[in-house]
Amino acid sequence: MNSKLKFYQSIKFKIALVFALMLMLTLECVGAVFVRQLEHQNLNTFKQTIELPSYVDNSLSEQLVNTNHKKANQKIRKILAEVNNNNISEIRVIDSQGVIRGTSNFDNRNMIGQKTTEQMVKATLVNNRSHTENVYDNSNHTRYYVNIIPLVDNSNNNVVGVVYLRASLESVYANINSITLIYLSAALITIVIGLLLAIIISQEITRPIEEMRKQTLRIARGDFSGQVRVMGNDELGQLAGAVNNLSVRVEEAQESSDSERRRLDSVLSHMSDGVLATDRRGNVTIVNNMALQLLGVEHDDELIGKSIIDVLDIRHDYTVRQLVNSEQKEMILDMSNSGSNLILNAYFSPIQRESGFVSGLVCVLHDVTSQQKEEQERKEFVSNVSHELRTPLTSVKSYVEALSDGAWQDKEIAPQFLKVVQDETERMIRMINDLLSLSRMDAGTTKLNLEYVNINELFNYILNRFDMIIKKEEDPKKKKYTIERFFTKKDLWVEIDTDKFTQVIDNIMNNAIKYSPDGGVITARLLETHNHVIMSISDQGLGIPRKDLSHIFDRFFRVDKARSRKQGGTGLGLAISKEVVNMLGGQIWVDSVEGKGSTFYISLPYVPYEEGDEWDDQKDQN
Repeated sequence: MNSKLKFYQSIKFKIALVFALMLMLTLECVGAVFVRQLEHQNLNTFKQTIELPSYVDNSLSEQLVNTNHKKANQKIRKILAEVNNNNISEIRVIDSQGVIRGTSNFDNRNMIGQKTTEQMVKATLVNNRSHTENVYDNSNHTRYYVNIIPLVDNSNNNVVGVVYLRASLESVYANINSITLIYLSAALITIVIGLLLAIIISQEITRPIEEMRKQTLRIARGDFSGQVRVMGNDELGQLAGAVNNLSVRVEEAQESSDSERRRLDSVLSHMSDGVLATDRRGNVTIVNNMALQLLGVEHDDELIGKSIIDVLDIRHDYTVRQLVNSEQKEMILDMSNSGSNLILNAYFSPIQRESGFVSGLVCVLHDVTSQQKEEQERKEFVSNVSHELRTPLTSVKSYVEALSDGAWQDKEIAPQFLKVVQDETERMIRMINDLLSLSRMDAGTTKLNLEYVNINELFNYILNRFDMIIKKEEDPKKKKYTIERFFTKKDLWVEIDTDKFTQVIDNIMNNAIKYSPDGGVITARLLETHNHVIMSISDQGLGIPRKDLSHIFDRFFRVDKARSRKQGGTGLGLAISKEVVNMLGGQIWVDSVEGKGSTFYISLPYVPYEEGDEWDDQKDQN
């Protein structure tokens, strides 16, 4: 079916078809004129052959004038019987009253004496004019020629009747059809021979065109190896030479384009920034892998064809015209609405031709999430440090001014004021030391003194110090609490920095003591799971609201700010604890239910260590 379609669509078929159609049209026009003239000539000849002699008309007129109808009818019958014309089917004689007086058809003799029903006969009797027409008889499917001639009395020129003559045209049309059939047969043979000649000639004409078509198809597929044979210096030969030259030029342009495209694809693929390119309507046409990652899209099909203002979700703020006309060259995109925490910096640049026509737009996406976050953290850190230092400095200034105004002379008030100044000064010193520690950790200058330690003993030793504080506390106003331990019996050896780990446990225990109610229980647990040592410290305090859990390890963050400052906290203990645990390769997190207490967890990497392994290794070396 496809080959037939290709043949029907080929120029060879079209040339042959045009030639055949022209030949058919010519023969059809000639045949139509010929058949028409033949029909007209045959009908005229036929009409002349069936015309009645004038003496017959005169004889019939004389009989119609005769008052003796019976004798006249006999005479009319005799006259009609003497008419010898095989082409005439029937002759009727009708008087001026419309009464049929005679007929040549024996089968219609019963009509004599009856009124005629032919309207044409009545019209001829009235207007004294001949009438002819061709009629078709449905009863026997025969075409007839009808001629109605008025009969005139020669004495007074009055119409005395008409002659109704009817002749069959089948012989005429049979002759015309036979001649027409012969003509059509000859025309068909001529058309077939002409079509074959047109196909042969068109094939010779279109052979170089077919070769050029195949060559252009090979060029379209990227095969530039073939050449078209140049068979002459005519128009087709010149066209063949132009196709060969075009093949060379296209191959060179294709190689150059492929090289540029590979270079561009390599640059786009290895760029650390996302790149989007659009057409002049703002629809995305090119997108690199980094742009897909930044926009949270897996396949480029999801972006190709879409408007860039929809891709970047900025339709409510900007239009494509504003971006193309460089009214907005740079903007910050917050991708939190699309489920991502990224903050992108978008740079827009129009693609212009040498004529100045803008054919598209290039958008470069740069991830500035870390810079924005660091900037925000820096601002918050400066604000928190200023706020935290201002409170004790204001307190020290107030008490020093009071002492300067004469309070130093009061032996009861002066020691109290000096005690407050000393406490606030020590608090600022602790805060500065903590800030220095965090600064060293951030800069990576803090060194760890790692050693393998039995974590069971170290954890228990730190908790024992808090037990000793409880036993030595003599002030009845001080808060009372108890510490419960649930440790694994297996010795767990972990590589840690003892001093810094002790600082972490001290910070967590101090917080547990601060926020536990009087008489509360602090529960410490130690267990081994999945190559990690898990330690937890739980209190029965007020707990931490859910909204504050994600910020509990932030610097200067306090759940109850007033109470924390009153108790002398710096707000940096948990932040330092998190940095230390991270340096040790572990993790720290908190689980809390408001009103029911909090539990801090510390997870440290742990490799099981069997006693005697090192000794066995030394023996093997020896």
